[in-house]
Amino acid sequence: MDTELLEEKIGEAPIGIEDKHPRGDGMDGDRKRSPSDLRKRFRPVEFFAEYGIKAVSFTSFAVIILIFVFVFREAMPVFSHREKTAVDQEELQQETYGDDSSDPAPATKSGTDANEGVASLENLSGPEWQPVSSEPKYGLLPLFVGSFKVTMISVLVGAPLAILAALFTAVFAPPWLKKLLKPTIEFLAGFPSVVIGFFALVEMATLFQELFGYQYRLNAFVGGIALSLAVIPVIYTVTDDALSAIPKHLSEASLALGATRWQTGLFVILPAALPGVFAAVLLGVGRAFGETMIVLMATGNATLMSWKIFEPVRTLSATIGAEMAEVVFGDTHYNVLFLIGALLFIITFALNAIAEFYVRDRLIKRLQGGA
Repeated sequence: MDTELLEEKIGEAPIGIEDKHPRGDGMDGDRKRSPSDLRKRFRPVEFFAEYGIKAVSFTSFAVIILIFVFVFREAMPVFSHREKTAVDQEELQQETYGDDSSDPAPATKSGTDANEGVASLENLSGPEWQPVSSEPKYGLLPLFVGSFKVTMISVLVGAPLAILAALFTAVFAPPWLKKLLKPTIEFLAGFPSVVIGFFALVEMATLFQELFGYQYRLNAFVGGIALSLAVIPVIYTVTDDALSAIPKHLSEASLALGATRWQTGLFVILPAALPGVFAAVLLGVGRAFGETMIVLMATGNATLMSWKIFEPVRTLSATIGAEMAEVVFGDTHYNVLFLIGALLFIITFALNAIAEFYVRDRLIKRLQGGA
């Protein structure tokens, strides 16, 4: 009898979307839910916060794009081989102060002299940088050599230290020590570059000259060592993240097979995170290649075409920082400096793009078991 009553109750149970349970808020629990109940309610705070973040992000992106457009626009006149007329020579003449009794500059030039300020491709690829002379030379080759020397020295010094420090904190250091070491190393990234450059100019240059006995107090070696202090935090942070992302079962399997912790770290974890480490080094190269104040204060700023590390150099970024405030607006020298800025942007953007979109993608695929 009880079974028959139970079957009747089950047969009479309604099938639908009715809510038979009381809500506890004084409302009828048997009322069906209408589509208006499922509609998202308007919340003013969330609405303005969401669109405010979107507006700020779009504005920042637009400003960055406009800066790049401005740099490339100012650099383009370098490639327009237009001869200077007499009006141009008069407009681009620098201002003088004081007595006006001096003889004015000649208004016209003849022959090839009228086109002296044009930076041709042959001029730009030359071995001399002498923009202020009777025959301006805009050779970018010594500037590229100087930037390359300082960047390589900084990476060769800073990358091993940063990678080994990241390996220690990610694999071997106890948690309490990692919490102390990681913020301390990353704190170097907050140091103003002018402070590092001043320290290199006053202390490091004298110390290294006394140790090695070379002739020039400020040179590529001093600038590279100082620049490594700015490169170490960048490489360390990315490398530590890559090492920490390695699955724990790799290290546990290595230890179970009898390997020591150092063997596991050097021959298992580090090779597995190699794409991320390579990305960190590329980011460090981009950081060093675009640095201005450190190399401006610690390298000697001499445009020498030499591969010796103990001789003064002039980098691309230091050239912009040292000469941009003294050029005539619209002159060829002015446009060449913007061309250098465009080249710096292209090089650093290419390095960062390779590190972000290719190398890190390979690391993610490797961690996920892909090819």
